[in-house]
Parts: sequence; C-alpha cells; structure tokens
Amino acid sequence: MNDAPEKQSSSIGPAGWVVVIVLGGFLAWAIWYAMHTWSKMAGVGISTAGWVFMVLGIVVTFALGAGLMGLVFYSSRKNYDQ
Repeated sequence: MNDAPEKQSSSIGPAGWVVVIVLGGFLAWAIWYAMHTWSKMAGVGISTAGWVFMVLGIVVTFALGAGLMGLVFYSSRKNYDQ
C-alpha cells in the first residue's frame, strides 16, 4: 500500500483563467467607475499625491489579501491546519 499523496498539478486550468479574467474585468470596471464618478463631482479635487497614495493603498491591500489567501491555500495543501 502506497501512502504517498498523489501529485497535483499546480497550473491553472481554463476555468481558472476565465475566473481570473472576469474578476480582473470587475476590478478594472470598479476602478474606472470610481475615477469617473470622482471626476464628475463638482468642486472636489484630488492632488497628485492623493492619487499616488490611493494607488499605493490599493496595491498594498491587494498584495496583503493575496498573500494571506496564498498562505491559507498553502497551509491547507500541506495539512498544517490539521
């Protein structure tokens, strides 16, 4: 009897790519909508520093979320959470 776990492929399948593309589209639309709505508000402006820090906050928040989700999946695959 072989107790070794079966080797799973770590590549993403076609359905996974569809999900990534759809979610990327949602993200792009949300960013466009937020910028469009902000620019249409009368008398409200945002400086260059404001744009830089907003983008930096988005990137850091996304990276943190992706990193934590990666750790959750890694822990699950390696059975560290048992």
